[in-house]
Amino acid sequence: MSPLHYQGHQLELAAGKTLFEYADQLKVRVPTSCRRNGECHECIVDVRRGMEGLSDKTPSERFLRDSYRLACQAAVTTPDQDIEFAILRRQPRILTHSVRRSVPLQPLTYRKGDNVYFQPLEDCQERRIDKYRGSIFGLAVDAGTTTVVMNLVDLETGDIQDTASFENPQRFGGSDIMNRIAYDGGEFHGELQQVMVSSVNFEIGEMARRLRFHRRLIYEVVVVGNSTMRDIFFGVDVQPIGEKPYMSVTELETLSGLRNATSLNVSAKALGIRVFPAANVYGGPLIGCHVGADTAAGLLAVAMDEVGVDDEDEFAMLVDVGTNTEVVVGNVHRMMAASCPAGPAFEGGQISHGMPGYDGAIESLTIQEGQAQYETIGGGEPEGICGSGLVDLLAELRLAGMMNPLGVFQDGSSEFCFAPEMNMALSRADISALAQAKAANYSGQYIALRRYGVAIGRLSKLYLAGGFANYVNVSSALEIGFIANVPEDKIVKVGNAALEGATLMLTSGDMRRKAEAMAPKIEHIELETTPDFFDIFVEGCMFKPMDLDLS
Repeated sequence: MSPLHYQGHQLELAAGKTLFEYADQLKVRVPTSCRRNGECHECIVDVRRGMEGLSDKTPSERFLRDSYRLACQAAVTTPDQDIEFAILRRQPRILTHSVRRSVPLQPLTYRKGDNVYFQPLEDCQERRIDKYRGSIFGLAVDAGTTTVVMNLVDLETGDIQDTASFENPQRFGGSDIMNRIAYDGGEFHGELQQVMVSSVNFEIGEMARRLRFHRRLIYEVVVVGNSTMRDIFFGVDVQPIGEKPYMSVTELETLSGLRNATSLNVSAKALGIRVFPAANVYGGPLIGCHVGADTAAGLLAVAMDEVGVDDEDEFAMLVDVGTNTEVVVGNVHRMMAASCPAGPAFEGGQISHGMPGYDGAIESLTIQEGQAQYETIGGGEPEGICGSGLVDLLAELRLAGMMNPLGVFQDGSSEFCFAPEMNMALSRADISALAQAKAANYSGQYIALRRYGVAIGRLSKLYLAGGFANYVNVSSALEIGFIANVPEDKIVKVGNAALEGATLMLTSGDMRRKAEAMAPKIEHIELETTPDFFDIFVEGCMFKPMDLDLS
């Protein structure tokens, strides 16, 4: 009898038993709201091996591709088949460091006397929405392509009560936004929104249980994300974002005069968010094309609206690293933004032993006398290598003279074994995927700086945002040209700036107005229309520091 595997645990297989039942046995909490009958589509798992030992996909699972199944529908049929699965709600590590901008508390949802009021941003008329029941909470959500992070905020004090994060459950629709756009335009339109809303509701329930409050005390929600993630969340058709001119429906309607802004306001009841039914769910404003509300929020967090107020020659750059990296350069007088489709390579995708930043991931690495010395998240045995470890590995191979700038091993090898005891190696195919992902980041920064006309040396600050960027070794990132070659003392890691910006928009009407006013003024750069884009991209594939000559 073969075993079932789950994160190092092994259980004996039995015919007819579902993966959900094994999760119960392991005390692994799998989200569900349909009593395990396949209707809610929340209990998605990734079958890593042994798919042939499970029952065929049921009609409830028709929307799932490849190795994804519903835990309640996948039953063991062949007990002598090794089976391994993972849930799509593994806990990423929450950023312990994030920029905090101090602003006066001025929420749009507030207490007056014995009542709770909401005052819409565009309307001077406040509306009573409930009687006061002891607390007024708000929820800030950063819906990232890979990870979703949420802050529960006390709107009477501005204090963050809880922070939660989970892996984006939409992965079954593709690892990047273009694949998700294609999926959402197909037979299973609406599934991506449903699974996201269900997951947010699940996390809200966990917060309420953990902190012992009623979910109806959440009276407002602010959601940010790139244009695709935000629009999927709100059920807006994302097909226009996937084709020229790559704009959201809200952006097209704003440009044509049908809307005043690209931001969204929908009731929680209409969206199916299980908080106070009349709570306003606000989707932050988009900047342009793929550069979305998360970038607008990040600019608020780093106070880009204050850069250059006292000195017009002061310039800063925000680089929010992710599956889609966003770059903004400039100051309060003028800003330019670009979106870089980096893909998932530095977040665990497309790499032989790559994985996101979970326990067991190699997060830092050095090479001494040709041998890798590493540290893992959690300090245990390595299960794979995450983005920060990959950046270290590439930089160390260069510094040790073991790999040339083209990514070719000097001794002619086809791979470098960085964890021989676990048979983990970095292959030439891996290096090629990482080179292309790095080149996307490189090209966005290079073209934005050149188009703006500001030399790297004139930047007063380079703000490095995002979960992966927060843990990356800056020296390693500079060595391989992952970020602009700015002096290290000018590089500031700002953690999840998008979540901080969403929290600012939740706690301050003034901050929300600033975001609405700033976003449409930012000039969007289409990287692929740059005449020498291909040459810049090829240069960016090389593992060496960025050299930008504006002479």
